[in-house]
Amino acid sequence: FFQKTLTAVKTWFTLFGWSRGQNPISIPYSLRRDVCIVQLTVAQEKNFVRKPDKDKGFYEMLLHLNGQPLPGIAASQALPTNPVERMFQLHWQHSELLSFLKSQGACLSHVMPEFLLAPEDYKIWTEVNTGLRVGSMRSSGKLSGKGIFILEDNAFETMSKRAWTDVLLQIYKVLVLPRVSSHIAPDPSSLESLQNIPGIKSEPSCSNIYSRYERTILIWLNKHYEKNRKIVWKDSQRGGIPPTRWIVNFDQDLRDGLVLAAQIAAYCPYLIPTHFIKMYTDPRTHEQLLHNSLILVKALHVVNLDMDMKV
Repeated sequence: FFQKTLTAVKTWFTLFGWSRGQNPISIPYSLRRDVCIVQLTVAQEKNFVRKPDKDKGFYEMLLHLNGQPLPGIAASQALPTNPVERMFQLHWQHSELLSFLKSQGACLSHVMPEFLLAPEDYKIWTEVNTGLRVGSMRSSGKLSGKGIFILEDNAFETMSKRAWTDVLLQIYKVLVLPRVSSHIAPDPSSLESLQNIPGIKSEPSCSNIYSRYERTILIWLNKHYEKNRKIVWKDSQRGGIPPTRWIVNFDQDLRDGLVLAAQIAAYCPYLIPTHFIKMYTDPRTHEQLLHNSLILVKALHVVNLDMDMKV
């Protein structure tokens, strides 16, 4: 599940995270490197020549998604040449990044700034804060006497990958999802059929799991599914019209493909007779779920919305 999430995050930010087109990323390797790209100076790297169309820094991506620079962090500032001073500046920048995202509503209390450092900088951070050489500390995840959490190389890489993935997910949550309009115009033709479905409140304090913008999407999924299920599968070849359902999450309630198919059919009704009519409307086996997923992916290929999507 985590690997699929990481792949989805990487794909989205590669395609849509940058102002000048696609920019392939790897998590966490290119992100840790890209934090420093726009901060290199000719004095530090005499042979370094930046290529604006190719070298895109992490904070350039944030500028694109946020619409303005992060408070206190300039995209052109230089990093110190001293390794310890460099580590302290990067640690401070990561702290400011996490503080900014949390102030926007991100859930990142479990991510420490040091987890976003490169391995060599993390070792320096550990040595500075414990007074010990990393090579003398044989721990895969224990607190030192000074309350510093020490990780060996493999454990750190795992933690760093998870931390950067969570940061990107929360960036998407607080900087991209708010662009979703909260205004949903009522459709008189579907009001009667929606009366028996429990409502999903969009107020900020209604859920400690989903944000207001995520709940707006759930409302949209519920309305489109209830409105279109009788249209899409009125001539179903595999089970008839699916029953009413209440869609309250983005994993279990979407796994059979029917809800997503109903949304796509609302905008691409020509896919109903060629694809969606062949879906199982009451799938009970893994094979039937796979069958529905394959049809959904084929439909996305037809409209060129696949984005390298795989079942």
